[in-house]
Amino acid sequence: MTRTGEAISGGINPERPSIARVYDAVLGGKDNYASDRAVAGELLSVAPGLGELARDNRAFLVRATRYLAGTVGIDQFLDCGGGLPMDDNLHQVAQRANPDATVVYVDNDPMVVAHGRALLTENEDVRFVAGDLADPAGLLADPVVARGLDWSRPIALLQLCTLHHLPDEAGVAELMARYFDALPAGSYLVLSHLFRPGAEDPEAAELAERLEPVFLRSALGSGRFRTREEIAACFAGAELVDPGLVTLSDWWPDGPRAQRPTPVRRLLLGGIARKP
Repeated sequence: MTRTGEAISGGINPERPSIARVYDAVLGGKDNYASDRAVAGELLSVAPGLGELARDNRAFLVRATRYLAGTVGIDQFLDCGGGLPMDDNLHQVAQRANPDATVVYVDNDPMVVAHGRALLTENEDVRFVAGDLADPAGLLADPVVARGLDWSRPIALLQLCTLHHLPDEAGVAELMARYFDALPAGSYLVLSHLFRPGAEDPEAAELAERLEPVFLRSALGSGRFRTREEIAACFAGAELVDPGLVTLSDWWPDGPRAQRPTPVRRLLLGGIARKP
């Protein structure tokens, strides 16, 4: 996704960093430019382990998708701000569990749009929308979203590392309430968000205090760390699936943890919730 309110463009501006490309650069990807790598370098200078946090987010996506497609039986996914393709994308994970799963990706980054539209020629059950997740009414009214998904049956809505790029005045909890109201009963929300710990975790709290200004002062200009209460408010009216809203590596980890995650890996909270 790009910044809230930024017009969707058919062109890619290499001089202006984008959220999706900076994320790719932090992960060591190749779909980025010097401007993106400069921002990634600023962030990594404060938190050298930031790539681990980004990988935690991808691993959470994979586990959450396996759970929803395999265990729960969800076969419709709406991924807002899906970003650039990685090694194991949502539609690949979902369709391994259920070959009939349909995935609609939404983004407004021009490079992501180009990659997303390429997917349309490879997989008839993958769709892509160039849209702004900060405009729920407009996004949900898009014909691809409105008709490409069956709104009489449960849908999984994903907002992974997206809402912290919206300013406080956007009202992220209210924004999510509008999405949630539109979802059919039995739908699920998957969410991850940059976390501002309190006194219970002073080491991670201090890192968040140093990292947020770098996000906000950089050419990226966005990246709000929010409290547990502020993030939990995005799940209002939903039933959190165990283990609740937790550090990403604690959400159904693949095996027992040998030691506590490093402070930087404690800066993302995530969870899955069901609409009754």
